[in-house]
Amino acid sequence: MDAIFKALADPARRTLLDALRQRDGQPLQDLTELLDMTRFGVMKHLGVLEEAGLVVTRKKGRFKYHYLNAVPLQQAIDRWIEPLLVKPAARAVLNLKDQLEGETDMSKPDFMMQTFIRCTQDALWDALSAPESMAAYHFMCDRVEGSAEVGGKLDWILPDGNRMLTQRPTKVEPKTRIEATFEPHFFGPDAPASRMVFLIEPQGDACKLTIEHYDLAAGQEGVAEGWARLAASLKSWLETGTAMKASM
Repeated sequence: MDAIFKALADPARRTLLDALRQRDGQPLQDLTELLDMTRFGVMKHLGVLEEAGLVVTRKKGRFKYHYLNAVPLQQAIDRWIEPLLVKPAARAVLNLKDQLEGETDMSKPDFMMQTFIRCTQDALWDALSAPESMAAYHFMCDRVEGSAEVGGKLDWILPDGNRMLTQRPTKVEPKTRIEATFEPHFFGPDAPASRMVFLIEPQGDACKLTIEHYDLAAGQEGVAEGWARLAASLKSWLETGTAMKASM
């Protein structure tokens, strides 16, 4: 937590985060133009943000793209602010659809985020693939129906019985990777579909979870906040047995 507040204390680093919030996935050259300093100076600031977990990167060809990682900020909010505003209710993942099944050579993500969860690889895999586990930490849906296997689909059901979204797995590598589609019914019946990826990497007694989202349509940028809420609630649920559910 100290690294987060240290990173946020510098106005130049806050400028970089603001820029990534407005347009995620920017290369170093674009970010350098925002600050009155050398390329090396901007790289140093980005390094501090990466150390704090507030920025994650993805290399594609010759370029390295930078993404705002909202998970640490969401965890800080959950720890100190949200308990004062709301009581536990219903909360977790904001999910997925698309017609581009089977495509694995994805371009750079529209956004990505990472978090470290103290749990086994098996426990994290179960949380991301078993319908009964998914429903336990979702912030709006009270049940998930269907199958997480390739060729199946998962429907996220609201308390009133309506579908919030549909997720269709397109590629599954047990315990390490899930690629799926994202059909957000909450944006309307004709909302464009997009794609997502869960990546699981064991890290000693913990696991690193990376969430990537591709082909996000204009006007749907708000799903990034949903992913941050998902990651924070999932982490709490796996580490303490209690999801950090709250009203949207």
